[in-house]
Amino acid sequence: MKSVFIWVGNSDDQCPGQCAWPFHQPIYGPQTEPLGAPNGDVGVDGMVVNIASLLAGTVTNPFGNGYYLGPADAPLEAASACPGVYGKGAYPGYAGKVLVDSSSGGSYNALGANGRKYLLPGLFDPSTSECSTVV
Repeated sequence: MKSVFIWVGNSDDQCPGQCAWPFHQPIYGPQTEPLGAPNGDVGVDGMVVNIASLLAGTVTNPFGNGYYLGPADAPLEAASACPGVYGKGAYPGYAGKVLVDSSSGGSYNALGANGRKYLLPGLFDPSTSECSTVV
């Protein structure tokens, strides 16, 4: 029986300049000001971004033979085809136009239960061949 799983660690502790971006200064590329973490915790908010990205890939390409772009030995999945895209107009070093909480300064593009705010990654839309974001 095949199993599908994902693993995500604390992005602020383990890979802040890579997997905690856009809430942390990047280790390479344009050195733009980091966005405010929507829930005030760079590590946890970075984990939310990574979990959302990995879940999208798990649902659309669970065993490496589902939906992906490019060659099978180096597939770009729904979220990995849109790196760093969180809002309209995104480009390397700029996450795109996202919403900002006026009281906390946290950046977000999705609302969850009890008014929680999250920044979710853009996903590749095969019907438009573009990255689609929540806002």
